Amino acid sequence: MQDFADRLSETARDIEALLADLLAETTQPGEIARPARLLNAMRHAMLGGGKRLRPALTLEVAALFGRADAGVLRTAAAIECLHGYSLVHDDLPAMDDDDLRRGRPTVHKAFDEATAILCGDALQTLAFDILAAPETDGDAVIRAELVLGLARASGLGGMAGGQMRDLEAESSALGEAATLEMQAMKTGALIRFSCEAGAILGRADAEARRRIRRYGEIIGLAFQLADDLLDATATPEALGKATAKDQARGKATLVALYGIQETRARLANLVAEAEGLLAPFGSAAEPLAEAARFVALRES
Repeated sequence: MQDFADRLSETARDIEALLADLLAETTQPGEIARPARLLNAMRHAMLGGGKRLRPALTLEVAALFGRADAGVLRTAAAIECLHGYSLVHDDLPAMDDDDLRRGRPTVHKAFDEATAILCGDALQTLAFDILAAPETDGDAVIRAELVLGLARASGLGGMAGGQMRDLEAESSALGEAATLEMQAMKTGALIRFSCEAGAILGRADAEARRRIRRYGEIIGLAFQLADDLLDATATPEALGKATAKDQARGKATLVALYGIQETRARLANLVAEAEGLLAPFGSAAEPLAEAARFVALRES
């Protein structure tokens, strides 16, 4: 069996190829034209880099329930488009004001702010376009559940709401509970849905869905803990973006609350909980257990 890092690289290649097709010059039925500047900005944002963790989680969970086909890959690509939109907007001067993303100029630096805003808008709508298309799943009920799940994970009560809380935290200190809630919304909700989408596609039963949903919550929290740890300890060269910016802007982070050693201990506990949740699925769930370890111990 391939280790998770190898499968992640394979997923990245597959997602890259599909995104390149989805962001081709050819218009789709119902579209009028694809402006070259906007299309190039979207391609700049989505192609040529990224771990593709969220798509990998969707594929791994779907495979656990016996589903591995083009529809799963399309769902994973939709989630990645939604994630891509959030990064483009996060990097804007009005938000985190970043010049680099994955070692390259951010979209507003490579193009301009207005183009970056439209790029994010278009990537967000493309995500729902992909999910709603019959090619993703022949069952319209499943497609509707995917659309609803992604909307709830990314909107007012999920990622966008979490980003609002994150901005507010720059001027008012957050305690542990509020910081955990903010991070669960801003980062965790989309990661959780990436896992749950695989279970939806695989027609998992209610108990399996419950376990996968909690697993996704754990992965989301572990990802944020590891991200905060890297921001505090890694070099800009290792991450391909500026570091220590959260501390400089007074943002609420879990590392600031727990300290480095306690953060590492909590990551180990999260991995153990993830492994316990997956135990009823037997050896078939080992790739997901490995994914949990990968997220918790990542160095970039």
